[in-house]
Amino acid sequence: QVQLVESGGGLVQAGDSLRLSCAASGRTFSSYTMGWFRQAPGKEREFVAAIKWNGRSTYYADSVKGRFTISRDNAKNTTYLQMNSLKPEDTAVYYCAADRFRTAQAMGVLGDHEYWGQGTQVTVSS
Repeated sequence: QVQLVESGGGLVQAGDSLRLSCAASGRTFSSYTMGWFRQAPGKEREFVAAIKWNGRSTYYADSVKGRFTISRDNAKNTTYLQMNSLKPEDTAVYYCAADRFRTAQAMGVLGDHEYWGQGTQVTVSS
């Protein structure tokens, strides 16, 4: 069982930066590929970024490529999403998810995921 807790969301202005964190419980964090997803009001949840369980590959949605960076610290059981040059269209609830031994690209393509966090709100004002 893995529990995920997101933090770091908030209200910022366009062009600002935020760093989200996803803290995981359990001893097998290093076995899980981690992903970030987001859901804006009235829209379906969409993939943002993923990082492979060993940290050796990442995968991004086109909409955030070059602005967002996903990373992980297996010693701290934590995954991060550094978000730069934020835009109003980045406003959403951001969720982290975990899949055991999945590739980062598969996490972005496939719709089922083993574990989810509760989400953290990010609001970008224009």
